[in-house]
Amino acid sequence: MVQDYVQADIIGKSEKIKEICRLIGIIAKTKSTVLVQGESGTGKEVVANAIYKHSLRNGRPFIKVNCAALSETLLESELFGHVKGSYTGALSDRKGRFELANKGTILLDEIGNMPLAGQAKLLRVLQEDEIVPVGSSKTIKVDVRVIATTNVILKDAAQKGTFREDLYYRLSVITIFLPPLRERREDIPYLVEHFIQLNSNEMETKVRGVDPEAMELLIKYDWPGNIRELKNVIENAMIIESRDKIYPDILPSYIRENHQPVVVSPTESIPIDKRLLSKDLNLRNQLLMYERILILNALDRANWVKSRTAKLLGIDRRNLGYFMKKHHILMPPNRGSRSDA
Repeated sequence: MVQDYVQADIIGKSEKIKEICRLIGIIAKTKSTVLVQGESGTGKEVVANAIYKHSLRNGRPFIKVNCAALSETLLESELFGHVKGSYTGALSDRKGRFELANKGTILLDEIGNMPLAGQAKLLRVLQEDEIVPVGSSKTIKVDVRVIATTNVILKDAAQKGTFREDLYYRLSVITIFLPPLRERREDIPYLVEHFIQLNSNEMETKVRGVDPEAMELLIKYDWPGNIRELKNVIENAMIIESRDKIYPDILPSYIRENHQPVVVSPTESIPIDKRLLSKDLNLRNQLLMYERILILNALDRANWVKSRTAKLLGIDRRNLGYFMKKHHILMPPNRGSRSDA
């Protein structure tokens, strides 16, 4: 069955992952629009790739658009193209991503960050199956399967008015929710094995496995950065580990000591001795933990573009490298080309 092949693309044996693979196997053969939602680092693009790979449009164009990386002024031109002279700098006609994806599939990554003006124009494309390049009055018919991903809960965003409700319903014909890694801990050993094998093929290392005690620590940790964070930790450990296994002492201290965030709502009236005294109250450890989470959140919001991340954090760009090294945060390979933008 199709889902059996899908399972080879998505790592894990948990019931949640099996259900997602089953759903991908069913929807891959349709033309329906798919919305993939989940926290940052849960593997949304992996799911989108699996849908395309097992679809009837496999082998036809698969165009990926990072909505978070495009400004409002560039978005329309990038998606729909422009004609020569339509604005300053438009020296020739240019096809947009939708036209390039004709007869194929387009991935709208992090669509929750798309400006409202762009959302209105996208809605027309989904309704009419046609685009109008910037500066042109001519419509162009397109046949494109749309897959959208987001770490924003679009239904909530629609209720707040930050995302068009009509576009949300157009996008969510089929919705796949990816669980965070902390809700599928049984998949961590399989993911670790996969990353070790992957890195073994790309780097000189003696590491071929993980010590049981180290694996227990990896399973207990909550992984706020999800699979992306786990991948970075394993890669970093393999770089600095000189033995044949990853041992506990080589893991970051926040994992060894299992420093999980303690979040208390201002409205809660829980006695402090019941909520906090069982937690690590060492100020330095807590500050390190929150510092790391803050940096990961900023990197995600800035799409791992270092200059934007530094601006969000209010620090010099040169200092960001220091903090990333301090907290064992590595750039994902597919983000490297934009890391210095």
